[in-house]
Amino acid sequence: MLGFKVLLPFLVIDLAVAAVMASLGLFMTPPSLISLPMKLLLFVAVDGWAMVSTGLIAGVTRVAGT
Repeated sequence: MLGFKVLLPFLVIDLAVAAVMASLGLFMTPPSLISLPMKLLLFVAVDGWAMVSTGLIAGVTRVAGT
């Protein structure tokens, strides 16, 4: 579930950037080059490290408690 929460916004950014670049005719420029700064800003803005670390710790404690 954590992987889905982290992956989905990045996938949406990739698809949006690829669509905009295709509509502008920039086929030779890789979309990942343009979308990487946006992904990093999004990860920092939503405090991604805290989300990932709490999810991992919660998963470990659930497994250990079972």
